[in-house]
Amino acid sequence: MKSADFQKKLASILTPMESVAIAVSGGVDSMTLAHIAKRTLNVSVTMFHALSPAVPREATERIERHAQNAGWQLELINANEMQDPNYLKNPVNRCFFCKSNLYSRIAQFTSRPILSGTNLDDLSDFRPGLKAAKDFEVRHPFVEANIGKQDIRLIAEDLALDDIKQLPAAPCLSSRIETGLYVTNEKLMLIDNVERLLREEFGLGIIRCRVKRVGIVIELEETLLNKVDRNLRKSVDKLVRIYGHSKGVEYSSYKQGSAFLREKL
Repeated sequence: MKSADFQKKLASILTPMESVAIAVSGGVDSMTLAHIAKRTLNVSVTMFHALSPAVPREATERIERHAQNAGWQLELINANEMQDPNYLKNPVNRCFFCKSNLYSRIAQFTSRPILSGTNLDDLSDFRPGLKAAKDFEVRHPFVEANIGKQDIRLIAEDLALDDIKQLPAAPCLSSRIETGLYVTNEKLMLIDNVERLLREEFGLGIIRCRVKRVGIVIELEETLLNKVDRNLRKSVDKLVRIYGHSKGVEYSSYKQGSAFLREKL
């Protein structure tokens, strides 16, 4: 199916809603949905983005740039998940508490239907946040239109969203902290700063700074892992020492969800 066909299906879903609120994280999914909704509904759409230590600064900067260029009505909010002890304990269903706080907070600002960028591929993964979405009657237009990740990238390319069309998947920074280890501002700042340093060195690519019980583990896609040299290791070691980690940093190939310990269910 072509991008134009996908966009028509999305328009047929969005138009009857008349006005919506979209939770925008800064990734290709929610941002592409925001662009489609803005073009379909024009002024009847408001984007909500949560400012949080768990959200990479780059994601917030990207959203603000798109909002200015595309004329979005953008609301920056605090979802307050960092005040939720259930979230901070970092259980296996942490995402449920994150999304519950997010949707609850958005609902305080608007009575409009809330939309997410969840796509068809997400349904095959363990996503506790989807239960929170159900609790708040959040709709997922990509799922309703049977649109998956690659389809979204196709739409983004067709819309000339060149800076986001090939963005790697980027879950929140708390997902880098091993299940059961407390989520703290310090850990999230460490993760964000290390990943920013590595992105400045490598550009696009899969980059993860994990905080595990064994220490700090940097996971990179193979092409990037082969480029890690002595100077870069020194720069990373210096940075992590600022946050109290004196043990050497481990480097390994990227493994999806390696900080997520499912056996803690």
